[in-house]
Amino acid sequence: MTLARRHEQGAIKIRDIAAESDLPEKFLELILLELKNARIVDSVRGARGGYQLRRDPSEIPLSDIIRLVDGPLAPMGDAEQLRGLIDKDADHRALYEVFLAVRDAAAKILENTTVADLVSGSRAKKAGVKAAAAAGKKH
Repeated sequence: MTLARRHEQGAIKIRDIAAESDLPEKFLELILLELKNARIVDSVRGARGGYQLRRDPSEIPLSDIIRLVDGPLAPMGDAEQLRGLIDKDADHRALYEVFLAVRDAAAKILENTTVADLVSGSRAKKAGVKAAAAAGKKH
């Protein structure tokens, strides 16, 4: 979030990111290395060095970050794995179909939410309004 908030400032030193994010530097180094290998951030060497986003925060979907750090987008499992279970396990097909629908809904939200949305808080507000409206329709 620090890199997104300070995107226009160029490279940010890891100690500044750690302090602003309240994270240990060693832990942050591992995350930044993963993000660098995935070409989401760049590292800049030298006295004015540090890390910066490679693209504008509005061009980075949250799904890219989640997949990189956590793997599949939803706790229900991989979509292909769920489709296989739906095909193979008739007794539990309906349950796996629900899990797949939940996974697909989560994926859609994460793919349509950018890092810039998180920084501005706009996506959280939109998601809250939509969830409240949907809950109201169910009752």
